[in-house]
Amino acid sequence: MTLHADAVRALSDWSAPDAAQDLLRRDFLAHLSAHENAMFRECVPGHLTASAVVLDPPGERVLLTLHPKAGMWLQLGGHCEPHDATLAGAALREATEESGIDGLRLLSEPLHLDRHRVWCHGGSYHLDVQYVAVAPDGARERISEESADLRWFPLDGLPEDTDEVVRRLVVHARRRQPAP
Repeated sequence: MTLHADAVRALSDWSAPDAAQDLLRRDFLAHLSAHENAMFRECVPGHLTASAVVLDPPGERVLLTLHPKAGMWLQLGGHCEPHDATLAGAALREATEESGIDGLRLLSEPLHLDRHRVWCHGGSYHLDVQYVAVAPDGARERISEESADLRWFPLDGLPEDTDEVVRRLVVHARRRQPAP
């Protein structure tokens, strides 16, 4: 199965939590149907990305990255790569690379979807499929070259320079607390 086919499967199988998320899910599927290269940044109208909100084991804190270009605290994630086999695998790879934490456990299905404008290729969209990952006990983060900073924040104490997308994502993650 290709990464494209896996994304179609993952989004087709996902039960969206509300009508707005279901509309985005159908839009993402239409985009995948219209663009064979929809998984990669070369797809200029927009491309799927994979991200993860990383929680500590008790689900009380979230690990955020200070994105060097955006200048905001964001969840971990980014572009899919040709060697990614699954969308969930891409989210886990990105979260692991950006956090420096080995042994993250990804919940298997998406948590939320978000479409936002970015400046890839002079103007494009990220169609972000967002997951929840749980860090192992005693995990120690390491700042990567893709981050200006990396910090744990209480779920109810996010920094001011966090956008509404991340705030909503954290609310959804809190509602779907993983079992230890």
